[in-house]
Amino acid sequence: MGPNTSDDPRLLWSAILALAAAMGVGRFVYTPILPLMQSQTGLDPEAGAHLATANYVGYLVGAVALSLAPGLTASRPLLRTSLVALVGSLALMPATGPSGWLLLRLVAGIASAVVFLAAVRVAVRATQNSPHRAGYAYAGVGSGIALSGLLVLLWGSSPWPFAWYSAAGCALVLFVPLWILHGRGEHTHSSTVAPATRTTDGNAYVLLLILYFLEGVGYIIAATFLVAALSDTGLAWLGNTTWILVGLAAAPSCVVWAYWSRRVPRPTLLVVALAVQTVAIALPGLTTQPAVVLLAALGFGGTFMGITTLTLGLGAELDLPRAAATLTAGYGFGQVLGPIVVQPTLGSGYRPALLIGGAIVFTATLLAVRLAVVTRTRQEAAA
Repeated sequence: MGPNTSDDPRLLWSAILALAAAMGVGRFVYTPILPLMQSQTGLDPEAGAHLATANYVGYLVGAVALSLAPGLTASRPLLRTSLVALVGSLALMPATGPSGWLLLRLVAGIASAVVFLAAVRVAVRATQNSPHRAGYAYAGVGSGIALSGLLVLLWGSSPWPFAWYSAAGCALVLFVPLWILHGRGEHTHSSTVAPATRTTDGNAYVLLLILYFLEGVGYIIAATFLVAALSDTGLAWLGNTTWILVGLAAAPSCVVWAYWSRRVPRPTLLVVALAVQTVAIALPGLTTQPAVVLLAALGFGGTFMGITTLTLGLGAELDLPRAAATLTAGYGFGQVLGPIVVQPTLGSGYRPALLIGGAIVFTATLLAVRLAVVTRTRQEAAA
């Protein structure tokens, strides 16, 4: 083994921290801040949905652009520009008005996509001798979500600008290791990975693509409006606590679902994960009982990253060209549509939106059941 092929824990940690900053803070801190902006700036629900959509459009643009030019994820100038842009987009939110907010959330979406993909590349490189450890980097997403909820919970009813300033400060600190380490000692290497069992099936792939699109629509409705829905009922403390639990449950979820996927067929696990998420999204729309809502938060946090892990793994098994890129694009389009789909209902509060989100994910669950049947039938026929 060559002298430069050992795993580098510093790089892995830099990726974990960067994902916490880019996704958990940079992208999703808006969820717990939204109720503050509504109460203190007069931001109405429809405008709040537009801000969410702008961020998701930006993320989709960044992800699609880098899928077409994947080599850019290794560009240090692009990464550093994106780090600065993301921190700046958070810090400048209090200095602008509604039009400026839209632009800044769009910029934050693009920048977070660049940082996300660059950090994943770093994590893979840092664990080239232990590929299974690369999934640990995704713990940063959940940790960052928990941190964003904690920041807003600590500020309480303080002026809303402080929440954005604290988010920018946290992102700045978390980005420092990746800023320093990105690109150091990078080299091209080859690895031998045991091929997955291939079950090429166009019908199964179409089912997977549609259900993952629907998951993008339904999950993002909850990820955007969960805290606001609980704040609508006068339970702001519960909303922020719930968001922290979502993050804490999400942190280990990719590793857990990946572990189970080595023992249980992925289609079966996907049905389970989507069914749990259906209930977890819908429950806060039906009740404000704290114990039930907190349990739902664990279910939601424990599944949304796991569903991504399972879906992309299934896409690889189906062995169709550019499966990961196509699935990710469909998921991204779903996230853009989520706030738009529920916007007409927001005048009646956010809780109906959660019921709609749950219904959409339930539809995805039914498609996952069909997918499990199709893949099992094909495997039995091939045996």
